[in-house]
Amino acid sequence: MTINTLADAAPPAAANRNEPVRNSPLVNFALRGLEHCWLPEHGRWSHIYHLDGRASPNESLPHSDVFYTLNVLLGMSRVAEIPEGLDLREIFDRNARELTRLPVRKYAFGMALWASAELGFAIPDDVARAVRAILEDSDAWRDFHAQDLGMLLTGVVAQTRAGRDEWRPYAQPLFRFLQDRYHGGAGLFFDTPYGLRRRFASFATQIYLAIACYQYGDLTGDVPAIAMASACAGKLIALQGPQGEWPWFFDAASGRVLDFYEVYSVHQYGMAPALLEWGERYGVPGAREALIRGFQWVFGRNQLGRSMLLRESGLSIRSQIRKDELQNKTPRMLRAVGNMLLGRSSGLIDSAGVGLRLECRSYELGWILWSFGRRNDLPQLTDHGLFQSAQAQTSAA
Repeated sequence: MTINTLADAAPPAAANRNEPVRNSPLVNFALRGLEHCWLPEHGRWSHIYHLDGRASPNESLPHSDVFYTLNVLLGMSRVAEIPEGLDLREIFDRNARELTRLPVRKYAFGMALWASAELGFAIPDDVARAVRAILEDSDAWRDFHAQDLGMLLTGVVAQTRAGRDEWRPYAQPLFRFLQDRYHGGAGLFFDTPYGLRRRFASFATQIYLAIACYQYGDLTGDVPAIAMASACAGKLIALQGPQGEWPWFFDAASGRVLDFYEVYSVHQYGMAPALLEWGERYGVPGAREALIRGFQWVFGRNQLGRSMLLRESGLSIRSQIRKDELQNKTPRMLRAVGNMLLGRSSGLIDSAGVGLRLECRSYELGWILWSFGRRNDLPQLTDHGLFQSAQAQTSAA
């Protein structure tokens, strides 16, 4: 792999490490995986790379491709050495412009704000107008899911931190809405501001809203924002599974786990580390240990006793899931509702009933780049033997 240095990227807001001058073996592993997901005819990374041996493994879903590509570009902002042939500015412009043409969710606009700020790229004018229309229609915020609100607030904060003060006025109203309608008393965040669905919250719900609170609090000095984020991080650490698993589904009102499954690899190696980096910074007890324990799950310290990382390709297996729910989410939904109504917590099942979802999504590798692109203090993860041997094989080839 030939690499160039990205010289004009703005430093990420949450980075608190010395920036590495070279990529770690882990980062190069993820970059190699992204090569498989690249769709040259479209100038973006794919929705799914299937790992079941089919002849054409990349599956494109344009509105998802575009969002995932922006997520990958966010990760690229923390990479010391960018693969040759990737024109990040051109890729950003091409895909950001698609946001106004495709049926994307509101959170995709937040990711565009965040990625552009971290990369130091301007947002296309038509996209900026579309984002402002979303932010100025506060009546429509009642339809936001947590990912919409979290990414929009994080994007606005990132733009403000990058010196684009025209975005600053939107930050406080978004945070107050989050504080008023999404913050639960058990330390977890609700998924929506209203309705019966709101208390059924995913792990992703917690990550996006807690990171947004950390970002906002760090920018403004808002102590309650930091406290909310740290309380969430602490609660997630308390609920982490015996082998480092991050549960998928929660009752945000009671703070209980409603279902551990699916256990997603991206949560273990990417999204939890992104939050726990902030937790380390703000003194959340056990944050570093939980990050390491969670990552070790993908090395094989899990129910199936197998690595979720594919050394030769740089790809990862998406998740461990109940075998009988690979194609059907209904039992999972019914079980979660039942556990909530009966006040029960869910645990892990016998490993004989656990299978694999054989696919990899490009954004997952993007989260590796974001969470570890500028960390040089966890060599047991970033320089693990799995990545070292894979890097040696690539160099020899």
